Amino acid sequence: MDAVATLDYHVYLNYPRAGGRRVAIISPLEQAWEAKLEEEPVYENPTPQQTQTMVWHGHSRAGNVTGPLIYANYGSREDFQRLRDFGIDLKGSIVLVRYYGTQGDRAMKVKSAELAGAAGCLIYSDPKDDGFIKGEPWPNGPWRPSDGVQRGAVSLMSWVVGDVLTPGWASTLRAKRVSKDNNPGLVNIPSLPLAWRDAQRLLQALKNHGEKVPEDWKGGVPDVEEWWSGDATSPVVHLKNEQDEIEKQPIYNVQGVIEGAETKAKKIIVGNHRDSWCFGAADPGSGTAVLLEVVNIFGQLRRRGWRPLRSILFNSWDGEEYNLIGSTEYVEESMVDLRENGVAYLNVDVGVSGDKFRAAASPLFERALLHALDRVSDPNKNKTLRTLWDESGSKLEGLGAGSDYVAFQDMAGTSSLDFGFTAPPGGYPYHSCYETFEWMEKFGDPGFAYHKALAQIWALLILDLADRPILPYDLNAYAAAVTGYVERLEKDAVADGAPQPAGADGGGFDVQPLKEAAALFVRNARQFMGWEDYWQAQVAGRGGLESHALAMHRIDHNARMSNFETHLLDLPGPKGDDEQHGVPGREQFKHILFGPQAWSGYDEAYFPAIRDAVDAKDWPAAQAQLDKAARILTTASEKLLPELG
Repeated sequence: MDAVATLDYHVYLNYPRAGGRRVAIISPLEQAWEAKLEEEPVYENPTPQQTQTMVWHGHSRAGNVTGPLIYANYGSREDFQRLRDFGIDLKGSIVLVRYYGTQGDRAMKVKSAELAGAAGCLIYSDPKDDGFIKGEPWPNGPWRPSDGVQRGAVSLMSWVVGDVLTPGWASTLRAKRVSKDNNPGLVNIPSLPLAWRDAQRLLQALKNHGEKVPEDWKGGVPDVEEWWSGDATSPVVHLKNEQDEIEKQPIYNVQGVIEGAETKAKKIIVGNHRDSWCFGAADPGSGTAVLLEVVNIFGQLRRRGWRPLRSILFNSWDGEEYNLIGSTEYVEESMVDLRENGVAYLNVDVGVSGDKFRAAASPLFERALLHALDRVSDPNKNKTLRTLWDESGSKLEGLGAGSDYVAFQDMAGTSSLDFGFTAPPGGYPYHSCYETFEWMEKFGDPGFAYHKALAQIWALLILDLADRPILPYDLNAYAAAVTGYVERLEKDAVADGAPQPAGADGGGFDVQPLKEAAALFVRNARQFMGWEDYWQAQVAGRGGLESHALAMHRIDHNARMSNFETHLLDLPGPKGDDEQHGVPGREQFKHILFGPQAWSGYDEAYFPAIRDAVDAKDWPAAQAQLDKAARILTTASEKLLPELG
């Protein structure tokens, strides 16, 4: 490495307090019962390094509340509406919901309960989603055992990302801070996670209270004879969550740099977080192990005299599990430089939890990723990963807000890629203390062959992006994707009751400006990408030599390509203005094309500002956001061509 640095920030974190958490049925007395909460010991004679963490929710609200127990399925807004339709009053209740399902974001489960009037929220892991109904649980299989608990943060990452006390600026020691009270990034009722062995007793206690629930609300917890919703007559539950809260907890990112030889300022950024809820063998340990191997590979190249054309920044992020804090604070501190010089961000979070390769990215990466997959074989199937990708019909997924790419893609406009080998949904003991090295060795990746394959993919991508004379991006693929996003937006808007355009004088919801902007992007992308063939012909015609003038044109070509994503940000002009920029109500997110869904941080939304307005059926606002997106896309497309931009 040419340089290594530790970057520190001071952020708001909470920690569980010993004896400070309780879930208990306190009335009627004949049903009195108290949850165990903690997982059983994973190791018989644990070393100090094998000490298990307590069970809690990061960024949860402290509280000591009681109320009647009510079951609300997966805790989506639709589930709570269904309870209201049953005539069930949730005010002051303790709500029990299960992980996964129609609301995959645990924070939004708690927020939905809060908005429904609940006093507290319990989230349990149901065996129908990630336990014995799916397959053999640990120790005989990879699935979650009866006492396994999914920890996790309940900060509202699709509304505020990073340190919730410094939204939009870096959390340095002396930075100004906003209050955690009524903070848009935090929930306002206490919550705790539960194992199904504890949820079982709560579900049994609901019998004959409220309404019998529909079939799709029934989980797989054994010995629950009948599934009921509960109501105001339900047994009373005590939920206590006392915690230690630190507003300026130091966290540390570690960064190593290999400087580029041709365009030193341009940066290929590589990252993985290292914090975990317990032992973290898959999340993030598998990614961390692979990152260290990749760093070793490039360190050996550097020691042999190699230097890339563009700089490579290797990062180990702290605080990811708490609302992506480490990476977000770095981006907020480096925003100006990243918007100008950030070429790519390559993220691995859960590197390996199974054997199926998945990737989510900006469409720019399609060509580079497929080229890498063409050169790496699946360890067990005697085929390249590209062949398996094509045979399974795999596609690049969209980016939500589930890992450290968020601030790069959605705030800085640095094209981002997130990838790894995954298990089936719920197929490993995620965020529990059963996520151990022994689990990985026995079930996750016996022989660690997929760790090796992941290191090969990651290294090839870094090498291509940092050292190819012309960046291996594909604007044609991006243009095709945008055309598809516009078509999806139009169909979804019609399904949501969008009023049709009313002639030349306007009125209604008119997608035509965005269609025209997408068509311009298609034409300009095709012309822009054609220059690569010209460059190759010129270099070949000179026996592999590149003239100075051609090199300058190539560097400009690369800059236009890497800055395209930045030009899709909704930012003030050079002289500033009085307009609102970013997604209304979620102004940290600036990208017109990509951002998390407002009510699910793990799911992507195309045209997030437009989609928020469409979901609210605010058609004037939707049209205004669509017109703005069309203008920004048009300008970004024009900047691809020297004669236009």
